[in-house]
Amino acid sequence: VQLQASGGGLVQAGGSLRVACAASGRTFRTYLMGGWFRRAPGKEREFVAAISPSGGSTYYADSVKGRFTISRDNAKNTVYLQMNSLKPEDTAFYYCAASDQLLTGSTRYRASAYDYWGQGTLVTVSS
Repeated sequence: VQLQASGGGLVQAGGSLRVACAASGRTFRTYLMGGWFRRAPGKEREFVAAISPSGGSTYYADSVKGRFTISRDNAKNTVYLQMNSLKPEDTAFYYCAASDQLLTGSTRYRASAYDYWGQGTLVTVSS
């Protein structure tokens, strides 16, 4: 089972970028939860967004709410993170994750609750 993240790059503040996470070896629709985390230089990994199996429920960190949108296309085995109105403080490696468990409440926001991880994709926002 592998998760492959892609789509990172350099963008100016106020711009947009979309990162994607494709699953191989197992279809994404069999995962109960999909998520994105990020790690900025010198900081700990933090939760960004999560999405339910159907895509009908989404969850966001306060710092990205209203600017980022998580979505999934189970037919394409892919989860996306659309990032708008980017800020320099959004600069980080972005990691996709998936869980075999139905995460509820605060567990959705914990990296330790996710079973599978992709490699990071770097997003750099210039001021």
